[in-house]
Amino acid sequence: MSSESAVKNIIIIGGGIIGCTTALYLASHPRFAGSSATVTLIEASKQGIAQGASGKAGGLVAKWAYPKELVNVSFQEHVRLATEYNGTNRWGWRFVNCGSWEGRGEPFAQSGTGVGAGGQRKSLEKTLGLDPDATSKTRKSTGLPDDLNWVKPDLTESYSPMAAAGATAQVHPYLFTKSMLELAQEKGVKYISGKVTSIIVDQSGGPHVTGVTYTPNEPGADEPQTLPATHVILAAGAWSPKIVSSLPIVGTRAHSITIVPQPGTTIAPYVLFTEIALPSDVAPKGPRHVSPEIYARPTNEVYCCGPGDDSPVPETVDDVVVDQEACESIREHVMSISAELRAGTVDRRQACFLPVVSVGGGPIVGPADTIAKGLIIATGHTCWGICNAPGTAKAVAELVMDGKIKCANLDKLRPSRFL
Repeated sequence: MSSESAVKNIIIIGGGIIGCTTALYLASHPRFAGSSATVTLIEASKQGIAQGASGKAGGLVAKWAYPKELVNVSFQEHVRLATEYNGTNRWGWRFVNCGSWEGRGEPFAQSGTGVGAGGQRKSLEKTLGLDPDATSKTRKSTGLPDDLNWVKPDLTESYSPMAAAGATAQVHPYLFTKSMLELAQEKGVKYISGKVTSIIVDQSGGPHVTGVTYTPNEPGADEPQTLPATHVILAAGAWSPKIVSSLPIVGTRAHSITIVPQPGTTIAPYVLFTEIALPSDVAPKGPRHVSPEIYARPTNEVYCCGPGDDSPVPETVDDVVVDQEACESIREHVMSISAELRAGTVDRRQACFLPVVSVGGGPIVGPADTIAKGLIIATGHTCWGICNAPGTAKAVAELVMDGKIKCANLDKLRPSRFL
């Protein structure tokens, strides 16, 4: 892939956090300004960008995430973006405390599992990047911090920090993604609402991309359209295999809710990974222990998510089905340890699909030259897409504009290892 092409027509497929952040990094690259290069982002949802995991995730940004090759770039880029674009006010950037909480839940009505109907339970595997020694429990005391004011001390068996101070931060994922696209558009990136159906590949002289075919979302616009391209960046998350079928990407559905506390209630800035022992009279046919994740946000809302499941990925993100019982189970589980959450109001009940590399490892980031020159893959980020979006975007922008990735050695993530 030559970085010296006279004209670069770059198309990004997918308006999630990877696609929108990549758009900004491309438009911010020194070679972009004053050039004839164009960047166009196409998103399939009729509701706009960030309708999948990028708008419904917890928003955790951590030095202890994985893979380290991306994390080491992404974390410092998150800090830079927040400083340069006022991320504190614009997308809720802040450092947070992060801990492992174990204890008992108080009785409530019979609860479910938190797993959506039609799927089998799957772990979201968010804590795989942690040093096991860093989360060892102490039983000498509960260790509950004095300022962690929204869990009941008498229900707490143990609390232990999961990472050192300054190693964990958060963003509001929808606001972050929205801001990335807005900033990119200010620099000349074009946005199209439409569903890409295929990538056009010219086989003459060796396979290389020449454009994409898409169906616009505008009413009455049923005829497929084509756009020319020298580079196509596939960042469609769990929907990427619908465009490149050989990609070993599957989706894990995850349910979540957001709770708005009662007026005047202050929720201390903590992210908790919980292990809750449910009372014996609750969910007699369900699990005895549940593990919801709870994220206090700077907007004073609280994000809570349950386990994943293996329900099939629907045709588009607009077709994702939310299992109301799974959401209600999450509410019951978290309210069993917190009077503040019990008294709060559920604002959102939602579900999304996390893109997972089915053969292990990942994400998949880099040139897919075995399919076609000019095709770049950026998907399979599991639960760490929010965290690793800036590192991915920086690497992809370098690949397109400079001809090679300079910010990190991402050889183990290159598509040829997975295709």
